[in-house]
Amino acid sequence: MWFATAALALAQPKLAFDRAALHQFEDGPVLAPNYEFVPGETAYFSCRIAGYRTAKNDDQQSVKLSWEMRVLDPSGVPIEKDKSGKIAETVLPQDKDWKPKFLATFIIPGFVPSGTYHIPIKVKDEVAGTEISMDLPFKVHGHDLQPSETLVARNVQMLRAEDDRVPMKNPVYHPGDMLWARFDIVGYKLGEGNHFSVSYGLAVLNASGEQLFAQPDAASEEKSSFYPQRYVPGVLSLSLNDQVAKAPYILLVTIHDKVGNQTFEIRQPFQVE
Repeated sequence: MWFATAALALAQPKLAFDRAALHQFEDGPVLAPNYEFVPGETAYFSCRIAGYRTAKNDDQQSVKLSWEMRVLDPSGVPIEKDKSGKIAETVLPQDKDWKPKFLATFIIPGFVPSGTYHIPIKVKDEVAGTEISMDLPFKVHGHDLQPSETLVARNVQMLRAEDDRVPMKNPVYHPGDMLWARFDIVGYKLGEGNHFSVSYGLAVLNASGEQLFAQPDAASEEKSSFYPQRYVPGVLSLSLNDQVAKAPYILLVTIHDKVGNQTFEIRQPFQVE
């Protein structure tokens, strides 16, 4: 009689993500999927790995992992440079439940749009020669603006004070008041290194279009950055002296894009009573 014997092989561990999460601070609670980051906020990322293989070296077991991660905006544009690293640790017998972990931080750039952002992650087990990947989505609440192919100002607002949240529908000022205007500049061109350079000046015209006052170089902003700045917030103020005549006027704001050689004008009527 013949007997068949079979050897049962132990199942090999399978590389897997144990947990990938975002936090408000290092080792803080895991943020819920509906949490919304805001521009300028720092995000803390953590990732734990399970199912790794170990290599034996001089009677010691060791783990060797490598990882890569990116942080992308809703259009797939990286918000900062890609990150990578390695985990090389000795694993002792009492560490049988230990899970390798790597951490990273990144800052949500200013002037980003709202939407769902993504963190693609890759981890490779150098011992087993296996690789896994996943995508961790997260939300950002930014300042949403309609893009433009050419220079333009959006959200033009006339205000009584710089920190007013509600603009005036029919701008009316009085002699001695301070006039405030706020707007967003979009559609300027970007040069090498996402470099931009915009400036704007102001003038006051009477109802006939005659210029009464001008400040050609009221403000300017020039910057280069890894992530492209999609808009520039503009703000200006004008002191109306006690002797200003009560009449209708026009605030003329002229915006210049020095990289793209473009110009755009805002003409905003206002009244002094």
